[in-house]
Amino acid sequence: MLAKSFEKAFDDKDWIFEIKWDGYRAIADVSNDTPLFYSRNGISFLDKFQKISRDFDSQKHKMILDGEIVAYDENGKPSFQLLQQIGDNPNLALVYQVFDLLWLNGHSTEDIPLLQRKELLKEALIETEVIKYCDHIPEKGIDFFNQMKKMKLEGMIAKKANSNYIENHRTTDWLKIKFTDTEEAIICGFTEPRGSRKGFGALILGKYSNGKLIYSGHTGTGFNKESLNQLHERLKKLIIKKSPFETVPKTNMPVTWIKPELVCEIKFSEITKDGIFRHPVFIAIREDKDPEEIKGSTNTNIQTNEKPKEMKATTSSPKKAPHSEKEITLNRHSVKLTNQDKIYFPKDGITKGNVIEYYQSVAEYILPHLKNRPLSLNRFPNGIEAQGFYQKDASDNIPDWIKTTQVYSESNDKYIDYIYCNDKATLAYLNNLGCIDLNPWNSSLPDLEHPDYLVLDLDPSKKNSFDDVIEAALQVNEVLNSIKIKGYCKTSGSTGIHIYIPMGGKYDFDQVKDFAHIVMKQVNEKLPKTTTLERNLQKRDDKKIYLDYLQNRTGQTLASAYSLRPKEGASVSMPLEWDEVKPGLKPTDFTIHNALERIKEKGDLFKSVLGKGIDMMKALELLQNLK
Repeated sequence: MLAKSFEKAFDDKDWIFEIKWDGYRAIADVSNDTPLFYSRNGISFLDKFQKISRDFDSQKHKMILDGEIVAYDENGKPSFQLLQQIGDNPNLALVYQVFDLLWLNGHSTEDIPLLQRKELLKEALIETEVIKYCDHIPEKGIDFFNQMKKMKLEGMIAKKANSNYIENHRTTDWLKIKFTDTEEAIICGFTEPRGSRKGFGALILGKYSNGKLIYSGHTGTGFNKESLNQLHERLKKLIIKKSPFETVPKTNMPVTWIKPELVCEIKFSEITKDGIFRHPVFIAIREDKDPEEIKGSTNTNIQTNEKPKEMKATTSSPKKAPHSEKEITLNRHSVKLTNQDKIYFPKDGITKGNVIEYYQSVAEYILPHLKNRPLSLNRFPNGIEAQGFYQKDASDNIPDWIKTTQVYSESNDKYIDYIYCNDKATLAYLNNLGCIDLNPWNSSLPDLEHPDYLVLDLDPSKKNSFDDVIEAALQVNEVLNSIKIKGYCKTSGSTGIHIYIPMGGKYDFDQVKDFAHIVMKQVNEKLPKTTTLERNLQKRDDKKIYLDYLQNRTGQTLASAYSLRPKEGASVSMPLEWDEVKPGLKPTDFTIHNALERIKEKGDLFKSVLGKGIDMMKALELLQNLK
C-alpha cells in the first residue's frame, strides 16, 4: 500500500501517526519454511540484509509483514546513505521496522481495519535485536510531527485508523508528510563534466506522464568524488544512442543518453508550473523503486503536495453520528457504542447491539468471574463468519479509565499490558471492540502466580458425540467424589465440557497442573477407549476425547462462565448442576435468548468456584489409598 504526499500535519481522532523511516520498504513473507524478503519491485533482500533475514527463524507464527529496512548512524539517526553502503560495512546497525500485517496463519488480514491489524501484529510479532514493531500515536499529529522535526527525522506517515490494506495503490487513507521536499526521478542521461571534474557534470531527470517520459530538470550537486565515480560506472553500462524523451530537452552541455532504468531520490526547493524541479540535489539511488512508478502530474498546475480532496472532507465540520451509534454512561464513564446494527451472527440475525445488551443483562453474574483477571480478548469485529483474532496487549488508544496490568511474557521477552474487566463500562467497551466471548486467567490480581481454581477441559474430537463428553464428565465427577472433592461443571458453549475445582490461591500453577494431571490419569484409566492424554494432534486418536490438564498454566484462558461463544446459535458457556449432566444434554440448550432467565432461576452455580480451595494434600492421600 502506498501513501500520497500531503502538505502539513493535522490532528484527527480517526487517524494514527507513525515515523516516516528513511530506508527501504520491504515485505517479509515468513508463511512458509523458506522465507522471502523483497522490495516493492521484487528485488530479493535475503542475501543483502542477512543480518535481518536470519532472524526470521525466531518468528513462531506464519505471517506476511510490511515494514522498512532502516540503517542507523553512530548517533542513532536513520541514514539512507549508510543503507546503500551495506556491502562496505557489514557491522552496520540495521533494524526492520514492521508496521503492518497482511496475512496470519492461513488468513488474509488486509480487510481488517488498520488498528486491529496493528494490534494483531503487536501480539504475533516476536521482536529481536533487528526486527522491531513500529508503534504509532493516535490523534495528536501536530505534536508528533513537531517532535519528529526536533529529532531531525524525515517526516511522518498519517494513516486512517480504520483503513483496509490496498496493495499497490496510492490512496488518501495513507499520507506522507515530510519536512523537506524530496521526490524520486528517473535518470535519463548525463552531461559532460566541466573543468577538473571527472565522470559527469549533471544528471538529466525525467518522469512519466500519460505513458510518456517528460523532462523534469537536472542536478549536478549532492555527489562526492567516490559516489560520482561509482554512479558514472553504472551509467556507462546503460548508454543508448537516442534520447528516451519524445521531446528532447535543451541542455548547455552535450548529453549522453541512457536507458531510463535507474531511479534516484532528490531534494528540491519547489516544482515549477512546467513540472521542473528547482535547485534539485542528488540524495541517493533508489534500488527499491521501479521507473514506471515515477509519475508527474497530468496537470502541471497541480503542485506535488496539494491536499487530496478526500482529506479536505475529513477535516471539515463533523458529520452526524449514524443511527447505529450511541453514547452511554456506565460507572460514571462515557462509552461510545458504534455499529450497533452490525450483524454478528448472520444465520441468527443477532447484532452487535444484542451482544452488548446480553452482557449488560448478566453483568452482576459474570463480573465476579472476570474481576482482577487479565483477559485474552477474542475479537470478531466483523461477526463470527469473518476472521477473528486474539489480542492480549492493550492498544495505545484505550480510554484512561480502562484498567490494565503489565505481565512479563517469557516467550515474547517483553511486558504485555493486559486489560481486566471489573465493571459494566469496561464490559460494554470490550463488547464494542468485537469481544463476543471473554477469556480470563485462572489467577487474579494481585497474585497472578497462584490460581484461584483448577480447570479440567474435556475436548472432544470431531468423531465424538456430546454424549461421549457427558460420559467422560460423569467419570471425572466420580473420581472427584471418591477423594471428597466437589467439582463444578459448565458447558464450554462449543463442543466440550469444563470442570472447575476451587484452589483458593493456595498453590502455584505447577502444583495445580500436576494435580490436574493425576486426576485426568484416573479418568483415562477408567475410560481408555474413549479418552486420551496425548496432546500431539498427529499422534492423538481422532476418535477420543482429549483430557486437557494443561489449561492450568500461567496465562492459559478459557471462556468464562456465562460468556457468549462465537458459534452459530449464539450459545452460552453455562454452569450446570450435576443431575443435569446426562445423555440428551446439548451445548446449544443455553443461548443468548434463554440464558438470563435460567441464571435468574438457578442463581450463580459457579459462585463457590471463587471460594475456599480444597486441601490438595488430603485429596492426594485419599487418591493413594484408593490404589
